[in-house]
Amino acid sequence: MTELNDRICAKLEELRGMLQADGGDLEVVSIEGKVVNLRLRGACGCCPHAMMTLKSGIERVLREEIDPELTVERVM
Repeated sequence: MTELNDRICAKLEELRGMLQADGGDLEVVSIEGKVVNLRLRGACGCCPHAMMTLKSGIERVLREEIDPELTVERVM
């Protein structure tokens, strides 16, 4: 695993707590270059705001704190 991947995974572990507090969770499916593929689980998996959580929440934090070129994609 690269240093970038390690930093991404560490930050996602921090963010999981917020999702778990709402009855959801996330799973890292893969990290391919600067594309992070995530699967939302539990309440987050069927939430109508799931894409907003991914793009305006998780992706924004990863871009601000790790790399501005990162992209988060949802895997069903």
